[in-house]
Amino acid sequence: MAQRTVLVVLFEDVQSLDVTGPVEVFNGAGAARGDPAGAYRVRTASLDGGPVRTSSGLTLVPDHALADAPVPHTLLVPGGHGTRLLDPQLVAWLREHAPRAERIVSVCTGAVLLAAAGLLDGRRATTHWAYCDTLAAAHPEVEVDPGPIYVRDGKIATSAGVTAGIDLALALVEEDLGRDTALTVARYLVVFLRRPGNQAQFSAQLAAQTAQREPLREVQQWITEHPSADLTVASLAARARLSPRHFARAFHAESGTTPGRYVERVRLEHARRLLEDTPDGVGEISRASGYGTPEAMRRAFVKALGTSPAEYRRRFRPTTD
Repeated sequence: MAQRTVLVVLFEDVQSLDVTGPVEVFNGAGAARGDPAGAYRVRTASLDGGPVRTSSGLTLVPDHALADAPVPHTLLVPGGHGTRLLDPQLVAWLREHAPRAERIVSVCTGAVLLAAAGLLDGRRATTHWAYCDTLAAAHPEVEVDPGPIYVRDGKIATSAGVTAGIDLALALVEEDLGRDTALTVARYLVVFLRRPGNQAQFSAQLAAQTAQREPLREVQQWITEHPSADLTVASLAARARLSPRHFARAFHAESGTTPGRYVERVRLEHARRLLEDTPDGVGEISRASGYGTPEAMRRAFVKALGTSPAEYRRRFRPTTD
């Protein structure tokens, strides 16, 4: 199989993880296949070919100036603080040269650069949750979706903050080389094979604020560790040594969500991971995740993800070795 060239665009104040995360995935694909030449030929380029300093202070030395870089199969545009002050030369290069790539990918606020170059006009896209409103206001011609961790629209794929770039890169490796290769890379990097693109940018624990009071923090952690337990408000309130009414009010005030919604998110994540990572049956998973019955879990999946547990597993669980 011919190598696919991946060209990563570098600029001052780029986010280092936006670069290195996907690069490690693409480079790892060759080792996963036992191919010393590599399944991907990864190259980096800056406007003038000179070193760039990342937002964390690391210095990256590119392989090329953009003018001398090869036309890639996949063009990857990372994000970072450097996207706040758009370099007109970089935007112009993207406008002219990016369409020549077979696949255009952005990580985090790299979507801002793609939008400025007009590459996202009429397309659905995402970026880091903190910049979705800004992107939508600056580019009303772009359909900005703040929910998913990555979005595919034709030949262009955009992803949310930093680690979502790894999820998207794994999905691209699976598309190119198959599930087994993507799984091997994910295992080596000690990450999940991939989070599905329509997964929310926030996990249950991140979507809810961490409570300030210790009893409520302990309850949040206990919910995460015991999704199949009795997680009614009355039971959780007793664990926090509060009245149910006081507990519900305090939980919402400190976490930004109700106890019931928090429990729903935790159970959905737990069930999703079991479907991805284990061969357990749907009935067993529904009990382990606190749903009780497969039908209750099916309703929860359809409501939240628009698909059944069986279909979710078919799409997102890797084949066995």
